[in-house]
Amino acid sequence: MKKGLAVTLGILTAIGGFVDIGDLVANAQSGARFGLRQGWVVVVGVVGICLFAEMAGRVAAVSHRPVFDLVRERLGPRMAMANLVGSYAVTLLTLTAEIGGVALTLQLATSLPHLLWVPLAGFAVWVVLWRVKFELMEQIFGFAGLALVVFVIALFALHPPWGSFASDVVHSSPPDGENWGTYGYMAVSLFASALTPYEVFFFSSGGVEEKWSPKDLATERTNTFVGFPLGGLLGLAIMACAATVFEPGGIQVDQLSQTALPVALGLGKIGLVVVMIGFFAATFGAALETGLSTGYSVAQYFGWQWGKLVRPRQAARFHTVVLVSVLLGTALLLTTVDPVQITELSLVFSAVVLPLTYLPILVVANDRDYLGDKVNGRITNVLGVIFLVIILVAAVAALPLMIFTGMGES
Repeated sequence: MKKGLAVTLGILTAIGGFVDIGDLVANAQSGARFGLRQGWVVVVGVVGICLFAEMAGRVAAVSHRPVFDLVRERLGPRMAMANLVGSYAVTLLTLTAEIGGVALTLQLATSLPHLLWVPLAGFAVWVVLWRVKFELMEQIFGFAGLALVVFVIALFALHPPWGSFASDVVHSSPPDGENWGTYGYMAVSLFASALTPYEVFFFSSGGVEEKWSPKDLATERTNTFVGFPLGGLLGLAIMACAATVFEPGGIQVDQLSQTALPVALGLGKIGLVVVMIGFFAATFGAALETGLSTGYSVAQYFGWQWGKLVRPRQAARFHTVVLVSVLLGTALLLTTVDPVQITELSLVFSAVVLPLTYLPILVVANDRDYLGDKVNGRITNVLGVIFLVIILVAAVAALPLMIFTGMGES
């Protein structure tokens, strides 16, 4: 039982990273417009996040320090500050969207406007971050997020066009009526959603919270290679369900309720109830991840005491950053801005700042002063360099594609 529960950190991180509010809509949008032609992007994203999360988790287990804590020491305050500013801004945007996602889920369940739920959602996120123990938090929302497996079940119930899916996988170019610009914009967004900066901050800091040591490397790798592929599988299932229901009619997806529709069609009211539980767990879990990550990044840069295992009075500045971040996100939502649009923006800017996050991880994971004989092997380094090139391409292309396509509208 204890070994089984040990994977919940990876499950929570992956559920938040792959199926948060933005991905719930983005994967459905991609499926509705392109079928499974962008399924390869999800697969590449899974490989990339597994690669770098394993490095980050190994650094935490061997050095007993999270990655961001070592960035300033290893690369200097200027580069670390650039990393901090970029990652905090993106993480704050994502936190805002996740609180909005919780409110949208409650709107689906109650039919009340989501703005009425925003203050309650923000308050609930803060209370859990303040009072609930880290291990209990990850277990509750990690396992509850598994309700999204209902998309896999619904996919089979919908009797999808498997032959068409196979053709999409082989021919991954845009279908008739779509252009390469929009295809590229959505591909960059999907890729960035798999490697958002907060995932590695949360994962490595969570390893320190759970007091990983070199003896726990097997647990760290189990978290990585079970949790993240599972998140990718759920993302593909959402994409395939949308492709089955929406693509034949040329219907575009831009609301959370549309993402849930294929499950309701395939499994009825019971399926709809289960998927709403999954939506709530995924968005609330992602809000917890991003909320903690804002505090982790700031506190670790300035060398403050941090963590949920530390008494609040001893980590007052860490908890203050978390509280202020939740308040800022809630206040932004109360301006009536669309949570889905906020997430789409956060994905674009995530792509821009990805090199600032993942290059330091690769550097630290090769430092024998921190890792001794647990540094990267040759194959890991080759793959790391390949993915850094991909990350750089995505970073350079993100803003021009967003502007050129009007955020995928053209």
